[in-house]
Amino acid sequence: MKLYLYYIGKARDEHANAMAAEFLKRTSRWASCEMREIDPRRFDLFARHSPALKIFLDPAGKAMDSARFAEAMRKAEDEGREVVFLLGGHDGLPSEWKPRADLLLSLSAMTFPHELARAMLAEQIYRAFATLRGHPYPR
Repeated sequence: MKLYLYYIGKARDEHANAMAAEFLKRTSRWASCEMREIDPRRFDLFARHSPALKIFLDPAGKAMDSARFAEAMRKAEDEGREVVFLLGGHDGLPSEWKPRADLLLSLSAMTFPHELARAMLAEQIYRAFATLRGHPYPR
């Protein structure tokens, strides 16, 4: 399985960046992971990842607990699908991209800095895979 965590906007907070990178590094035991900044004007996510499960973070998206999120990852893994996560920039997601997501996901009703939201998402990805593998981390 391959996971992509894309984000729009510069990653400036070295501590939040390090947290996100660490959780994806841990996840790489079970899935290939890539995280990077993209510019929606120069990156065609839909052409590059047409068959992938596309999960975009959006404050108005669906709320999910960790168990349901892990189940979504299990289903994608069982289907052999790549999973693409996208976090918007300061202005959110590109409006024309939102309707093309397979899932709009909300981490919380609260607002967080984009870099912290990325670290939180990376932790939930790791938690999901650790749960699915019976790893003691999610206790």
